[in-house]
Amino acid sequence: MIHHRIGWNFTSNKRMNSPQLASTQRYTVDDYIAWNDGQRYELLHGGVHAMSPAPSWQHQLISSNLEFEIKFHLRPRKTCQIVYAPIDVYLSQDTVVQPDIIVVCDSKKIEKKGYVGAPDLVVEILSPSTAKADWKDKYFLYEKSGVREYWIVNPDDALVHVFLLTDGKFCLSGTYSAEDAVKISIFEDIIIDLKNVFEKDSLSTQESKL
Repeated sequence: MIHHRIGWNFTSNKRMNSPQLASTQRYTVDDYIAWNDGQRYELLHGGVHAMSPAPSWQHQLISSNLEFEIKFHLRPRKTCQIVYAPIDVYLSQDTVVQPDIIVVCDSKKIEKKGYVGAPDLVVEILSPSTAKADWKDKYFLYEKSGVREYWIVNPDDALVHVFLLTDGKFCLSGTYSAEDAVKISIFEDIIIDLKNVFEKDSLSTQESKL
């Protein structure tokens, strides 16, 4: 069980149906697990954040394209896995996040309720409601937690910003456009062609002409 390994107690006696979003109350993993109102939340340093409505079509298209491209390279290796949202990532006793995409290579951190610890790669795809958190709050959170590589994907500008963890700090490795190919630095030989990620949505284009 997860709490045997890292010392967290997942057997809370609290019976909280949902958090109080307007309050300044601080919450823990125990509280998070007890919420059963069917809504999605993230817990950042004890503060609760309600997840925004379903992402846009463009957001989900980019997410599925990128997930497909990465999985294509990972499948023959069978040493790492890629998972996409919603998936709970437990980073501390008071922090649970749901990144858009994670790549994990430590099977010992996989639990029934999610992933416990820092993923090897985290991808966040910007949307108007999440951009500030992805660039600031989650940036420093992933940095402190030890995420080895962090991608911030900007759908509007078709850009990918790649940050690598160096001596405990994120450093910008590069910013890539749809015309570029970008290497996943935690692997020796995985290169993603971004034109396949930012491909033109022919279905939406056809519908817009109707």
